[in-house]
Amino acid sequence: MFAAIPETPQHAIKNRPLSEFNTDAAAVRAIAQATVSVELFTIPLYMNSMYSIYGTHQINSKGNNYYKGRQWPGMATTANAVTANERAFNVIFSVFIQEMLHLQMAANIATAIGVDPSFTENSGLQNTERGWICYGPDKHTIPCIVDLRDTNSYKDVRVNLESLNQNQIDLFLAIEQPEKQAREELRHNADKYFPAVPLADWNPDKGFADLPLFGTIGYMYECYAKYISMEYTDGQTLWQKLFDNESVQKDMFNVHSTPKQPNDSHPKKEYPHFETLFGPDDLDGGMARSQNKAIDMMCAITDQGEGNSAGIKHYRRTHLLRAVQPDYRESDEALKVDYPAYDGDGELAESRDASARFHSAAFDHYERFQDIQKEMAHPGETAANHLLTWEQWHAVVGNQWTAAMLTNKDYDAASAPQNIPTPDEVAGALNRLKSEGAKTVQMLSSVSAGAIYGITSVLDEYWANKDTNFPYPSMVGSGDRMSICWAITGCSPDLSVSVPLPDKNVLYHSCQGLDFNASKGSETGQEDNQCAAIAVYHSCRGSNGCEAQGGCGFVQVDMVVDPEKKPVLGATADRGSHGICGAPGPAPTGTLYSSPSDNRCKTYGGCAVPISASQLFPVNGTMTLYTFDAEPPHEAQLLKNKNIDFKQGDAVFDTAWAAYSKVMIARHKNPGEMPKPNDLRLALPPST
Repeated sequence: MFAAIPETPQHAIKNRPLSEFNTDAAAVRAIAQATVSVELFTIPLYMNSMYSIYGTHQINSKGNNYYKGRQWPGMATTANAVTANERAFNVIFSVFIQEMLHLQMAANIATAIGVDPSFTENSGLQNTERGWICYGPDKHTIPCIVDLRDTNSYKDVRVNLESLNQNQIDLFLAIEQPEKQAREELRHNADKYFPAVPLADWNPDKGFADLPLFGTIGYMYECYAKYISMEYTDGQTLWQKLFDNESVQKDMFNVHSTPKQPNDSHPKKEYPHFETLFGPDDLDGGMARSQNKAIDMMCAITDQGEGNSAGIKHYRRTHLLRAVQPDYRESDEALKVDYPAYDGDGELAESRDASARFHSAAFDHYERFQDIQKEMAHPGETAANHLLTWEQWHAVVGNQWTAAMLTNKDYDAASAPQNIPTPDEVAGALNRLKSEGAKTVQMLSSVSAGAIYGITSVLDEYWANKDTNFPYPSMVGSGDRMSICWAITGCSPDLSVSVPLPDKNVLYHSCQGLDFNASKGSETGQEDNQCAAIAVYHSCRGSNGCEAQGGCGFVQVDMVVDPEKKPVLGATADRGSHGICGAPGPAPTGTLYSSPSDNRCKTYGGCAVPISASQLFPVNGTMTLYTFDAEPPHEAQLLKNKNIDFKQGDAVFDTAWAAYSKVMIARHKNPGEMPKPNDLRLALPPST
């Protein structure tokens, strides 16, 4: 049943009986879900350890200088990494982004052969309460790949969410391990790993759950490639029989500007030498093009990960690509254009993300993690030039947040905005939250898990609906939540916690997380109407899946007044809002924005509940206001002549409160007085 290490790549199976087709199709579809699950598994894991690295970052944006001189809790990418912390963060960031690419390609291949990929409970990684079950101090299995207790070197490694420590580096090396090393590690348990294709004694009724452990991610993809290359007695391959050229395909990396579809936010392909999805030109007579493209995607994944795709390339039906490594690298030119950075004055600066990603582009993930291992201090060594994590910083008695940690040489208190918390106020909030220990960890764990569920729940639909957009800012927002947990507590957020779902019969928000029903001591548990219930925390309009739940005040385009002064509605026939993630760009004359509470269906909200007390509007605009029917489906009703003007640099919460108050008055309720920000809102960094 299990193959020893082959001296040469296995040949594709020929003359396969047609009677085996149904079993083969079930097997390859189960493997397709396995690839999605294992790629998804790596993302919170890498992201969490990345944000455990000690440091602060700036938040700058084009044309704005109101955060000049400010630093915010948590590390970020660096254009010219000098310290061990900067280098390690950049390296893990580069791996993390490529894992998102791998997840995208795995899902695109899966849908192309008739799989609806799951990113939530049916992925095997989460339970029905939306808690992650694949991580923990007692966990030892890399899903679908290996039980580390069967290895020689990694038998004591925990598959857990931890600080960037030796356990995590060993875990990362085990995940990205090349096949040669893995076979040596598993030589005493070889009968459990590296199964031959077709899978023997496999029960198609059990599907994904009954798959054997593959030993390495690379070998799993090799089995995948061999399955789709099976040729039956009628001359068709399994790929030909399953390929659906009408499948939903998605792309976050190689979208780019064309004359017909200008894209100012992502003008160039990040990976110009290979394709990351299937298109209309992939359906030819023999389907060699689409099958080769699937193989090339698998090669890209394994080459970037463990640095070896030789076993997979064997199944390509025509000539091989050029030299593999350069073909699978990011384009430095594209990254610099697609991911611009700005200085404290809002002027263009060297791209931090481009530098982090391209610097590591020539190295596979296994090599990158080996480099980080060299940066870590060993027993007896000085830590001066080695990595420092938040766990280590918080372990030192007396370490407290100070205003000096939250400013840089450009900070000028006299010219700083007066409508956001000062560095001293933010430091005080961070220290008070730190002092609450386990209570703060529990709260931020719920916030982090909820933000990540907001992403995975959208991904369940992303590859099922051509019109669903990827909530990219949600990924950034969830990272912010994990980062702030490390920075405040020195502990990892616990993603195994249950994520409560909102009651669709309850109208939680009126604006920016301000609760229609909240009052001191209310059932929602929110005092003084500071924030929404945790059940409706989310990090971006794209992951806002419930009715009438707003966000941080990055208001959405509502309606545009044409030259004849007639309103032109937006994306839907009954209302003007349409989903634009993040802050609006410079508003054309006549553009009106709706408060994010105008959100009767997902993708129409704002960003980042709960709202940071430091959030300022990046542009001028005019907000329209809505109230809602009390009963489902909570029909929106425009409040005529109740518009609110906002200006660049205005505090978002102040505008939110003004909008909330007008809505409350329209509902014949007393809005009360605007509350002072609580510690969570003081501590959270603003969005850009």
